[in-house]
Amino acid sequence: MSIWPLPAGLLLLAWLWLGPLAGMARRAFSPHMMLHLGVVVVAAPLIVIGLLRLVPAARPPRRLMLAALAASAFEFAVVWGWHAPALHEAAARLDPVFVLQQASFLLSGLALWFVCLVGRERGQLAVGVLAMLFTSMHMAMLGLLLVVAPALLYAPQFCLGAFGLEPLVDQQLGGGLMAFLGALPCVAGGAWLASRLAAAEA
Repeated sequence: MSIWPLPAGLLLLAWLWLGPLAGMARRAFSPHMMLHLGVVVVAAPLIVIGLLRLVPAARPPRRLMLAALAASAFEFAVVWGWHAPALHEAAARLDPVFVLQQASFLLSGLALWFVCLVGRERGQLAVGVLAMLFTSMHMAMLGLLLVVAPALLYAPQFCLGAFGLEPLVDQQLGGGLMAFLGALPCVAGGAWLASRLAAAEA
């Protein structure tokens, strides 16, 4: 089985972190969200899929439900925490905090996608479906809160607007990206796991 997702995910990470998007993400909100989502819901699952193909004998954690709860809670805390104004602005201002932010995005994404995709048995697949559902829901909720916010949530110097957009519109675009593109891969992953679960029960 081809392991192409692994190098594809690593190359995407290199482009995201070494390309122009990383600098833009510290000055405007929609590029920040593009960077965040690229790491968590594109690069991370590609890397996990590639690793699972490279090591097909990989086994789920012994207590998968507990591991899934821990990974989901960690991912939730990382996503919501880094979008609190104080932490978001600290990451935009300080290089070490920005590196910590990006590392935590990647680690939380890898942990979540691993516990969801490593399972093979019916109970393990069901755990993955639930974790994906929870993640899609909280991503959509945070995104919608950003869309409907009537004013900038972050200091103006860190939310300048990108692509010719006014700062508030840029913030709303970032929220829309999270609500749709953040939730969609998790919905797709959950649907795929649900189809495997249905086939296992047939």
